[in-house]
Amino acid sequence: MRGKKKQKDPVGMNPSEIFAALAMLEKERGIPQTFMMEKIIQAITTAYKRDHDGVENVIVDVDEEHQTLQMFVQKNVVDEEDYVDPANEMTVEEAKAISARYEIGDIVNIPVDNTEFGRIAAGNGKQVIIQGLREAERGMVYDEFNSKQHEILTGVVTRIDPVRGSVSLRIGTGTEATEALLMSGEQVPGEELTEGMHVKVYVVDVRRSTRGPQILISRTHPGLVKRLFELEVPEIYDGTVEVRSIAREAGSRTKMAVWSNDENVDPIGACVGPKGQRVANIVDELRGEKIDIIKYSDDAAAFIAAALAPSDVVDVWMADEGKACRVIVPDDQLSLAIGKEGQNARLAARLTGYKIDIKPQSYRDPEDVEIVEAAE
Repeated sequence: MRGKKKQKDPVGMNPSEIFAALAMLEKERGIPQTFMMEKIIQAITTAYKRDHDGVENVIVDVDEEHQTLQMFVQKNVVDEEDYVDPANEMTVEEAKAISARYEIGDIVNIPVDNTEFGRIAAGNGKQVIIQGLREAERGMVYDEFNSKQHEILTGVVTRIDPVRGSVSLRIGTGTEATEALLMSGEQVPGEELTEGMHVKVYVVDVRRSTRGPQILISRTHPGLVKRLFELEVPEIYDGTVEVRSIAREAGSRTKMAVWSNDENVDPIGACVGPKGQRVANIVDELRGEKIDIIKYSDDAAAFIAAALAPSDVVDVWMADEGKACRVIVPDDQLSLAIGKEGQNARLAARLTGYKIDIKPQSYRDPEDVEIVEAAE
């Protein structure tokens, strides 16, 4: 005669398996066990309350040493005359049947049956626990990339939206990889990106969202040029040479003002590099964008004159008030100083922070003419 089949244990969560899983997650993904246990407890208690209308206070006791979990419903001990809420209250007589020490006003922890505890955890808490894991991973990804704000990262182009012109990039590796969107306005004009291409991008900002961290990246931000020089020029990386200011029109031209904290180090020479190799590498990365490297000066007039390179400057007249000036250049270099479509003058103004009015050497201020005539 065959014996009866062994009855299967109720479907549920084995506490020891939970602790083992959390230990593995912490080791392999760096997710703290305490963080995930909090998520699991929240999931279980929420599920229990959903299945038991009116129950307000549910706790889960975590015994890490013995790797056990136990759920309790907390009930207030009340006089029989005040007994109106069975879900959250018990009479003093019922309490004393458990332990003679209980009195009115005490709180009694009523253990939840292990079978029901397992069912609740597996049936109702599973999805929430999985969601908690996802949130933990997203949180880790957010922390990882948030620490890289204003840095350069390399992404792989995964998709190009032909309608909006945006480009999706995969940044990072393994569990810490995430998608980032390079909007059309943050792309260098005329630069063609193709799927599979490796592209360096500047991390402008990192924001939290329901779908995971949202990484705002750019190829046009001036910070990209600054970080590229830090990677290429040891003197900038170690602080000997400082990048004081950058003005950029992506894909066309950048002006960068540099300063040396060591009188024996030429800041421009350090950035240009032997035979121009350092700056050439950055120009290649920026697909041929021109870069003017200028020596910064605390003397505003000297700084403005340098910023208008490659044009020569005859004189700089600073305004008595406000950040404005008039610059005098040789007649044959007026167009060079202004630049194509005003670009050179525009970048110089942004680099220095001064409003620049450029005039040829032959120019005479009408006010000066009037003064001369009056003197005659």
